Amino acid sequence: MKKSGSAVWSGGLKDGKGFISSESGALDNIAYGFNTRFEDGPGSNPEELIGAAHAACFTMALSGKLGEAGLKATALKTTAQVSLDKVDGEYAITAIHLTLVATIPGATDEVFQDAALRAKLGCPVSKLLVANITLDATLE
Repeated sequence: MKKSGSAVWSGGLKDGKGFISSESGALDNIAYGFNTRFEDGPGSNPEELIGAAHAACFTMALSGKLGEAGLKATALKTTAQVSLDKVDGEYAITAIHLTLVATIPGATDEVFQDAALRAKLGCPVSKLLVANITLDATLE
């Protein structure tokens, strides 16, 4: 399976502008630029897209791990906070912190934490990223 995204850009780093799209059309010429990445301008940026992709991948992986344990969540809510920092004068994604709040009837915290950890380690996006990925998982 192969999926694709695309970006176009015109202009310089600070005064330029770009647009991102996805093969499915879910993203269709969404604006991005210096102001959306380093300021509070309208549009998207690579870090929030990585965060959304990681949150989605992890949450789906967790659903699968819970299914292996005979459990089904009524709600899994994940946020992925992506840290963009300067390292040796260059920007780098240095960490991603996953925050999960879950409602899973019949789950014990031990089974839940084990499934969450295995999902964090096994999610294909987690495997792709080499940043320090941490997790706080709360079972309601």
